[in-house]
This record gives sequence, C-alpha cells and structure tokens, in this order.
Amino acid sequence: MKVQHLPALIVALTAALIAMAAPANAQTNILIMNEERIVADSQVGQHIATRMQAIRAEMDGELQALLTPIQEESDRLNAETASLTPEAIQARPDLMQRIQTLNAQAQQAEALRQRLAQELQATQRQAMRPVLEALQAVLQEVVAERGAQILIDRSAVVYADPAIDISDSVIERLNQRLPTTAVNRVRLPQGEQQPAQQ
Repeated sequence: MKVQHLPALIVALTAALIAMAAPANAQTNILIMNEERIVADSQVGQHIATRMQAIRAEMDGELQALLTPIQEESDRLNAETASLTPEAIQARPDLMQRIQTLNAQAQQAEALRQRLAQELQATQRQAMRPVLEALQAVLQEVVAERGAQILIDRSAVVYADPAIDISDSVIERLNQRLPTTAVNRVRLPQGEQQPAQQ
C-alpha cells in the first residue's frame, strides 16, 4: 500500500546538522524506523489493504458494466463498416448516429474511470488518517522512552545497526492501540474533482 512518507531527505539533513552541532563529548541518540513496513505489517494496515482490494474490485465491476456494452457495440459497428468507405459511412445517418452515441458513451466511461480512481485515492487517504495519527503518538512514546533526539526513516539510511530499529516495537504498540479502522468508500458526485492533496 502506498502511503505518504515523512520527508526523508529533510529528516536526514536535519539529523546530520544536529549531530554536527552537538558538542564533541555529547552523544546523540538516533533511532531508525521503517514506516512502509510498519503500515504494511500492522493489523490495521493489513485490514486497510484487504478492504481497499475489495473496494477496488467493486469499482472495477462498475466500470466493466459500462465498458462491456460499449465494446460489444464497437465490435458490431466495426463488422458492419469493415467493407464501407468513409464516404459510404457518412452517407448512412443510422451508422453516423450509432458512432456518435458510441463516442459519447466512451467519454462517459473515461469520466467514470477517472472519478473512480479519485474515489479510490480519497478512500485510502481517509482510511489512513487515524492510522497516521496513532502512529505519530506511538513514535513519540518510543522516542521519549529511549531518550532519542533523532528518528529517521529507514529509506533515508544506507546502513543502521538493527538494534536501533524500533519498527517491531512500533508495530506491536500500533496493533494494541489501533487494530482496525473504518474503511468506507468515498463517493464523489459526477463532475466533481477531488480536492488537492494536503
């Protein structure tokens, strides 16, 4: 599942600056986490992934119900016009009407496809909101307990001692705090664009 990640480069640069600014005899306590693994392996993350898969299948069914008759009519038109010249087709009002209707239906299908994609993104963002809030609280707890000054996502680090990776502990606490969350499909009215991502 794709989720919004902490700005890894900024975090890494901040960590480096803090470490350089610290007095030579002061020890900076740094911890590592793997946000992607935390979300993917947590109970709530797996619940969201399962529900999102079901919602995606439902959306695919809706789109396919619209696309199937369009494809069937397209096949019929292709068969009927295969031996006709463009001029002969234009001289047939019945064929021209069917072609125009088919084009309009294809545009409707494309608009539906785009709206469903937006709904899927909005649904995932809505489902992830409480997870990210709970994750933030858990991370603050673990950092405070371990007396760390810096927490960096694993994606921003080339190598780290596994002993400073708090991902397992965070997953365990997240499982206790938020084992599941509501994953309800967001439905956008036809013609409405998804609000800009925050």
